[in-house]
Formats: sequence, structure tokens, C-alpha cells
Amino acid sequence: MTTVLITGATSGIGAAFTHRFAGFGCALVLVARDEERLLRTAEELRSRYGVRVETLAADLVDPAQCRLVEERLAAAEDPVDVLVNNAGSGLPAPFPHSPVDDEERMLDLLVRAPLRLTHAAVPGMTARKRGVVLNVSSVAGLLPTGTYGAAKAWLTAFSESLRVDLAPHGVRVLALVPGFTRTEFQKRAGMDVSSLPEWAWLDAEKVVEQALKDLRRRRPVSITGLQYKAYAFAVRHVPRTVAARMARSRTPAK
Repeated sequence: MTTVLITGATSGIGAAFTHRFAGFGCALVLVARDEERLLRTAEELRSRYGVRVETLAADLVDPAQCRLVEERLAAAEDPVDVLVNNAGSGLPAPFPHSPVDDEERMLDLLVRAPLRLTHAAVPGMTARKRGVVLNVSSVAGLLPTGTYGAAKAWLTAFSESLRVDLAPHGVRVLALVPGFTRTEFQKRAGMDVSSLPEWAWLDAEKVVEQALKDLRRRRPVSITGLQYKAYAFAVRHVPRTVAARMARSRTPAK
């Protein structure tokens, strides 16, 4: 049986992944900060899909709690076959208008945590000659958009590099690069998105569906929606000075 570990598993894209993998009959290891909500989510998945669900309540910004998840990923018994690095957060104000401690916590969650969790998971995957790492990045990483965009740019580049290095060992790596997606992310980050048009929004289920299609096709990056595929094409081909002005208007983000 395939075992899938998902961070940020109780809402948004993470929750969509839990339902999709549970529907495939996979065993799940769910990671999130809110233990009560985590337990409710696990019980719902067990009841609906009849799958085995394990929970790990952990704040990945805390090194000691992150190590608990690393240990689970490195365990030889009941090994994890698929790692979904989805946990994330944002800030309402651009650098340097947010407290530097908040900036550092965000970078820890967006960069340090997926780095450490992937480092823990990959040795076992390569030894078994199979495995998948799915990193949830953002279209914000395609443009110069402060520390959030910089962190997501790192995650996309990390994924693409890792994909090349691990392909000979049977391990697949995919970067998901969603635009604005209907999740709790914007509210938690304090973002005002009331002016966004309806066409700009994606559904988390569609993002996950596209990601799994792109994983099967062995693509390095998954972008959902024609509007965001066109956006990604445009920012890759315009001068960086123009891209910077585009970033200052309205930047798509997970």
C-alpha cells in the first residue's frame, strides 16, 4: 500500500490532496499545527474512504517538532512513498514592513521545512528505487515579489534540480505552481483580495488534479489554468524591469 505524508493537510490544496490520495486507497500521514482539526480530518477520511490515517500535530517552524516529522519520513518501517510539501504562510505587508521575526518564520516554513523534510525522505526513496516529492510552490515565485515570492522561486528551482538528480533512482519530483486558489491562505495572511475577478480564482481540487496529471506525464512544473499558463509564459519572456512592474500590480499567490 502506498503511504503519503502531506503537510498543511487540513485545508486548501493540502486537504484536496488528502481526499484524492484517500480515494486511491492510499494510507495517509497528515501533518498540521491544529491537533483538534487534524483529528477531525483523519476521522472523516477513515469514515469516508476506509483508509488508514496517521496524524502528526507539528509546527514545522519549530525545529524540535519538525524533527518529529523528519523521523517519520526516515523510518524504514511503513515507509513513506509520497511526500507533499504543502504547508505555507504569507504576510500582509511587503518587506521590510512586517516584523523581521515574522519574515524569518515564513522563510523557515517555506524553505527550511521542505528542505529538511525532503532530505529526510529521499534516502529511503532512492534505496527503494521509487518515490514522489510534490512541492507546492506559487506563481508568485515567477516574479520579483518580496520574500514570499523569493522563497517560492527557491522551492521551484530546488524541485527542478532535485528532479534531475533523482530521476536515475526512480524518484519523481514535481513543483506545483498555482495562482490564486480558493483556500484559507489569503485570509490567514491578511490579504485583501476583494477586487480579484472571478476568472482569476482556481479550485484546489483542480490544482491537485492537474498536478497528478503532470506527475504522470513526468513534467517538471505543474501550472493550472490557461490564464496562469499564459501568465507564466509572459513573465518568462518580458524584460525583468517589465516583470518587476507587473509584480507591483497584482501577484498571483497560493
